[in-house]
Amino acid sequence: MEYKSLGNTGLRVSVAGLGCGGNSRLGLGRGAGAEACVGVVRTAIDLGVNFLDTAEAYGTEEIVGRAVKAYDRDRLVVSTKAIFRPDDTAASVSRRVEAALRRLGLDHVDIFHFHAVAPTTYAHHRDVLAPALLKLKEQGKVRHVGLTETGPNDPEQRMLGRAIEEAPWEVVMLAYSLVNQGARRRLFPTTRHRGIGTLLMFVVRNVLSNDAYRRAVFAKLAEQGRIDKALLGDGDPLAFVVAEGAASSITDAAYRYVRHTPGVDVVLFGTGDSAHVAANVASILRPALPAAMLDRLHAVFGQLNGVGLDLPGPVKM
Repeated sequence: MEYKSLGNTGLRVSVAGLGCGGNSRLGLGRGAGAEACVGVVRTAIDLGVNFLDTAEAYGTEEIVGRAVKAYDRDRLVVSTKAIFRPDDTAASVSRRVEAALRRLGLDHVDIFHFHAVAPTTYAHHRDVLAPALLKLKEQGKVRHVGLTETGPNDPEQRMLGRAIEEAPWEVVMLAYSLVNQGARRRLFPTTRHRGIGTLLMFVVRNVLSNDAYRRAVFAKLAEQGRIDKALLGDGDPLAFVVAEGAASSITDAAYRYVRHTPGVDVVLFGTGDSAHVAANVASILRPALPAAMLDRLHAVFGQLNGVGLDLPGPVKM
């Protein structure tokens, strides 16, 4: 495993992080039992993954808590989050953090995020809710404060574009992939300059893991004039990354593309199958794609915005 600093937090984190939500939710999404889900977490930790991201909304905090009991807590970085409404108060923050700690069975979390913050509610989070989170930080219950965007509802990343210029955010979670490259221009120059830690989500969704769905999505993009129809070839404009031998699969290319983008700290991956953990970690640890291929990916997909930000659930063809 490779480790790096998470912005200016002082946390040393694995470049591959286990995301405990998404479609898989550690296996809960396909009906797996709790012990199997705990096994997925422990498989990742045994491979050197020390960053674990969960959330109240995922329903996996208890599983993460059970899994980490077998390890030295100081070796692990545990991140969780909760969704707050515009009518929530500072008192709501304390209640939700305390509830998360009970579910996790921990006395503190390394990062607590405000989850899926929309542009319209950002000011409330910053002015009303964040001060309460900072008090919990002073008490040692939260080590660092962060927030995550709502990618499908804010594809232009307006909320984060504002937040990364302001206090008190130390870590942000954002959508970034080889078909949704906006953060490379909009966010990473500032997060790097200000020392804000970055966690990536939506790296591999259905558009990159499901061949039939990907072809349908890009056929529609071509009809809309968002990509050149000539790029479709046999219907899959990403087939060249495998055909030219640069990657073993499109999923492999997707992980390697984001991992080596300047400004990226942790690449989150999700799975409900312990056997898939090693494959995902291996891709994240492989070398960068060739420079000529990166140039091509930027030229072909760099102008796209909001592609691949499908919410968890069945693929809609």
